Amino acid sequence: MNAARNARALGANAGRMMGVTEAAALIRAGHCLSIAGDEGLLRQLPAGHWVGGTIPYFMGQDGGQTTREELFVAELPLMGLGCTAQMYDEAGLAQVCTDGPENGFTLIVIPAFSDVHVSFARHAPHYEDMFIKPLVGWVSGIHLDDLETTRPLVVNGETLEFSSTRAVALHVPLPSDCVAHIDIINLFAPAQGSTIRFPQTGFSADECLVDGRPERLANYLRRAKINTQLPLVADYNGAMINVCVKSVDPNSGRVDFYAPIFNDVEYRFAEPVNDYVQAFEARIRSNAVQPSFACNCVLNYLYLNLEGKKVPRMLGPMTFGEVAYQLLNQTLVYLWVEQLS
Repeated sequence: MNAARNARALGANAGRMMGVTEAAALIRAGHCLSIAGDEGLLRQLPAGHWVGGTIPYFMGQDGGQTTREELFVAELPLMGLGCTAQMYDEAGLAQVCTDGPENGFTLIVIPAFSDVHVSFARHAPHYEDMFIKPLVGWVSGIHLDDLETTRPLVVNGETLEFSSTRAVALHVPLPSDCVAHIDIINLFAPAQGSTIRFPQTGFSADECLVDGRPERLANYLRRAKINTQLPLVADYNGAMINVCVKSVDPNSGRVDFYAPIFNDVEYRFAEPVNDYVQAFEARIRSNAVQPSFACNCVLNYLYLNLEGKKVPRMLGPMTFGEVAYQLLNQTLVYLWVEQLS
């Protein structure tokens, strides 16, 4: 991507933290919004042109923070055209791109641990119009202290309907002289260590091939002293994509992941990132793009100790998964809109 063409990027920033009163005023003024925050705050908002989801982790204008007292609100470019929110169950999810505008983008929010989350992770690359119509978004979550008691939710702001089982999408058309772009920043690169292949596609694995030799994955992790806070990394058609380890069962040996591993892809564990903020700043220093929406991964927030640290410009919720066409892990995703000259 090169933002220095005969064009300009629209949008002041990716959003900011604010209270319910300010967010409600933006909704009543007719703005097209993506809103993230605690369920109790989201339920206080009026109906309007917005979609949202639950999460307590953010990269705000004052730095990384965990809060149930504020919302993160991103104003999406509308430019005089109407946007439409729509809920999707598992059966209808494959239509999310075809339902999108011919010129514009769709922002999707998916509740974590739901059937639509699993279905999207497995099948999104094969949806009709995928990679033709821009699709960006995030996976809603909860405070990690509440994993056993609370379900992640999404909300259709037009109807104020909340759901833990369906995804919500906001279809945003753009004028003919504007183009939506989706990009990612993935600071992880594969290490020079062993290659790993899996016999089956899925969210968990037991057996694998390590440098072509059969081995139980849990045994390899122990033998090679792998830091499982580092993701598996693979080249998916030219983009480095992460798959994060969720858990390792010491009894069964099963390893679970936050995103699916594929049986036709070669993986390596990532090289460590010594200073995430410094590395991130180096990646965006020459990038003049002003995003209209951005999100990052809660695992980056936790593992790289981002609380209190500022990541310039790319503000947004720290999520349970990121969407840049397909489901991603430990990746920053952002949307920007280019106005052609």
